[in-house]
Amino acid sequence: MSFADLGLSDELLRAVTDSGYPEPTPIQRQAIPSVLMGKDLIGIAQTGTGKTAAFVLPMIDILGEG
Repeated sequence: MSFADLGLSDELLRAVTDSGYPEPTPIQRQAIPSVLMGKDLIGIAQTGTGKTAAFVLPMIDILGEG
């Protein structure tokens, strides 16, 4: 599964790819679609697994929609 499969905007996908992240981590694959749908979420994963990006990337998309 790629970031493109998660429903992020094209602009954000370019930024993620340009930053060198080829594919989402397991926590990101599970969390991003739920956050984009406005669902509540509790995520538990080890340090360094991408939890912050799992929350922030979809929030950037939501805020960007205005």
